[in-house]
Amino acid sequence: MEQIDIVEPDEMLVEVCREYFPDFAAGLDDPRVTIYYQNGLRFLRNCEDDYDIIINDATDPFGHTEGLFTKEFYGNSYRALKEDGIMIYQHGSPFFDEDESACRSMHRKVNQAFPISRVYQAHIPTSPAGYWLFGFASKKYHPVKDFDKEGWKKRQLFTEYYTANLHVGAFMLPKYVEDILEEEEGKK
Repeated sequence: MEQIDIVEPDEMLVEVCREYFPDFAAGLDDPRVTIYYQNGLRFLRNCEDDYDIIINDATDPFGHTEGLFTKEFYGNSYRALKEDGIMIYQHGSPFFDEDESACRSMHRKVNQAFPISRVYQAHIPTSPAGYWLFGFASKKYHPVKDFDKEGWKKRQLFTEYYTANLHVGAFMLPKYVEDILEEEEGKK
């Protein structure tokens, strides 16, 4: 049986979700799920080759989630992933000048920790700019070169948003974003 570990420092957040969003929180009762109420940075310090995937859904590199945007966190994530592991994370938005430096810093740190580091985009209406970036980092897989488009189609999974074409297209970034990322990659 596969295990799903959720690391959340705020126990009250989980309880509020259970109470007010029971349909979404129902998955927390799955026997494969274990919730650890602790800091994600500290949690990963003792992990090595434990995970197939790490998803960091923290949005802001300040306050109680600041540690999830550090060189140490990305290094710990690298160590915690299995040989073919993948990390997905929120990368922020480069749209506003005040947010661009956080995007730059994040990309530089991830790019230094992982041999494969790519950024992809989505249009998120609730984001102030409506434009948001996400990161893909791996020890082994490139998100476009290693993507099996036909294999995905054979699965015949119903989605309302995701398609194989969207997958590839999401990694096609505007020139100004490519320039920002390439500049930070040069600092490796």
